[in-house]
Order: sequence, then C-alpha cells, then structure tokens
Amino acid sequence: MREWLRDREHMVRMGILFAGALAVFLVARAVMVPKDFGTYGHFRTGALADNMAHPLVFAGRQACGDCHDDIVASRKGSKHEQIGCEACHGALEAHASADDPSALKPKLPDVKTICLVCHRENVAKPAGFPQVDPKDHGDGGPCTSCHNPHHPEIS
Repeated sequence: MREWLRDREHMVRMGILFAGALAVFLVARAVMVPKDFGTYGHFRTGALADNMAHPLVFAGRQACGDCHDDIVASRKGSKHEQIGCEACHGALEAHASADDPSALKPKLPDVKTICLVCHRENVAKPAGFPQVDPKDHGDGGPCTSCHNPHHPEIS
C-alpha cells in the first residue's frame, strides 16, 4: 500500500491535466456548436433555412417534359425511363424558366464519359446491372454509336 502512495503526486498531476483538458473541450464545444444543433436530430435546424435561401438550379422532370414530350415518349419502357433528365444533362432551371429557352440551350453531355459514370465496370454494383470496361467495349467510340441514350438497348 505504501508503494502506491509513493507515486500519488504523478496521479494527481495526471488527474489535473485530464480535468483541464475536459474543461477546455467542454468550453470549446459550448462556444463552437450552434445552439440549434441537435434539436431535430444530428444536424443544425437553421441549416434548412440556409439551404432554402439558395436559388434553385434544378428544373425537375416535369419541366423537361413540358417542352420535350417527344423525348419523354421515346423513353417509355426503357431502362432509363426513371432516371431524371438532369442526371445526365445537368441542372437546367435557367434553361427551363427562361423566356427564350433556345437562348440558354444546354450543352449535350460528353457521351464517352457521362455513360461511364453509371456503367463503368465496378464489383460493388449488382451483378445484373449493365457494366462495361471501356477498353473492351465499343472500340473507343462514343456510346451513342451503338446505343440510344434515352432507350439504351442496342440500336
């Protein structure tokens, strides 16, 4: 018992250091964490209002279909029917809401790269999902040379 008491100064110092570090952590946490954090889960409640203040950049599938009903009709029954237009074509709110949409015509996506975002061979994807190795598939040409992007079975 006397052996343990001999080193008590070290234990007291360690306890004071630990208590001081804990106090610094609690003060820093109180200062840095916003008051509305954690009210409705593990996020800051004010973040919802902050995000709503940002301007919209996506038009939505319905806005595309209002003008491009021929494309919507061509996608019926295809494997890409449920994929939103803006997933490949990018955010199009400015194009869809413009007085003259042809003045803000978006660029067509680069089909050599955009298709591979989803269809590049990857062991993490389900086995039934269409996957390609671009070195072995398509002779290096664009996907649209064999596939219709809106109805992707081989044309």
